[in-house]
Order: sequence, then C-alpha cells, then structure tokens
Amino acid sequence: MVVLATKIYVGGDARDRALDSLDSLVGNALGDLDVAWDVGLRRDDFPSVTIEGDDAVVARNVLREEWGAITPDFRDGEEYVGTLEAWDDEGFVLDAGERVRIPAGDLGLGPGTPSQIRRRFGLVQHVPLRFVHGDEPRLADDERDRLYDWTRGTGRVNVNSATRAEVRATVNRAGHAEDIVTVERLGLLEQSVVCREDTDPPGLLSSIGGYLPSELLCVIP
Repeated sequence: MVVLATKIYVGGDARDRALDSLDSLVGNALGDLDVAWDVGLRRDDFPSVTIEGDDAVVARNVLREEWGAITPDFRDGEEYVGTLEAWDDEGFVLDAGERVRIPAGDLGLGPGTPSQIRRRFGLVQHVPLRFVHGDEPRLADDERDRLYDWTRGTGRVNVNSATRAEVRATVNRAGHAEDIVTVERLGLLEQSVVCREDTDPPGLLSSIGGYLPSELLCVIP
C-alpha cells in the first residue's frame, strides 16, 4: 500500500468526484503495468492505494515519485512531502502524517512574515511542499527553486478544493480560456492557473473566484 502525499478534504459529492479523479490518475500513471489497485481514504484525509500484481513494486515506486508518499519513519537529511496545514509567526506547519514545523528562518523564501511569504508565493492551504527532515526541518532546495520560478513567470492564480478538470471548466465558463497557458496540477485538489503574458492575475482571480468555493491566491511576477 502507498499513502499519497495529497489530501482529500472536501465532502459529499465533491469527495466522490475527487476519488474518481484520483482513480483515473492512478490508472494513467500505472499504464500497462501488470497490477490491480484500489483507492481508499484514511481518517486523516490522505488517500491510500493498495496494489497487487507482478509489477506491484514498480507501481508503488511510480506513485511515490509522482505524488510523494506519507511514511511512518523519517530519516534526517532525506526529502519528504507534506501538505501546508497552518502558518503563524513561527513558520509553516506541514502535515506529513505527523505535524512538521518549518521555522520561519528555514523557509528560505526572502523577507517577510510566514503569512506574507505564503501570500506572495500563492501557497493555498493544503498545497503539497517538499521538505528536508532534520532537527530543524527546512524546505527542500528544489521546492524553493520552484516557488521562485513562479515569481519570474507570467503570473498565476493558485486554487484549492477543486480538481484540475473542475478548474479548467471554471476558467472556460468564465470566458478566460484564451487568457491562460494551462492549469498545472500541484496536488489532487490544488491547482495553479498559469496566465498568459498579457493576463492580469488579480483580474482573473476576481472573474473566476465567484464560481469556486475555494481559496485563491495570486502570484504576481
């Protein structure tokens, strides 16, 4: 079994759609591997994938690589994935199967309070983030590089509580299909709408925000 490092925190029909979406994504990732799988949901909202078949080991590794995995044991100096659970003046708190606090001084994302940094980089709640475990956990270097790349691009609107298909449909419904480059998947229910060069991220947020029961944050280059 693999516990994926992305959360399903919505309820009702939205949860059913999210589980169906994840099942399809797992199927796409595993391709022609000789396995059968079953997607479940733990009480802490992390989905689990039980895999059986001749290619089960390979399949588990594929899913760990694509989504990150929740593991019961951490090793110092190793990278893991946690979801952004909370933030305060002391830093970020990630959920990686247990609470992991990234001290403000180890975020490595420039000046400002953790709350200001979160908003500047468009870090919606529950977005998966890679970190390095240790006495004082820190964000992984590749994670910092990825977030800085966002601020050098054409602008983004980051969204939680919706699948990629739901966000794409919302952008189309709001008449902005030609104003974006793509919708990039950050987690199962966390997406990043990549703007075209002449698209105003706050304007796009304002236009699509009324259609989505989500947190939306802009990344402005």
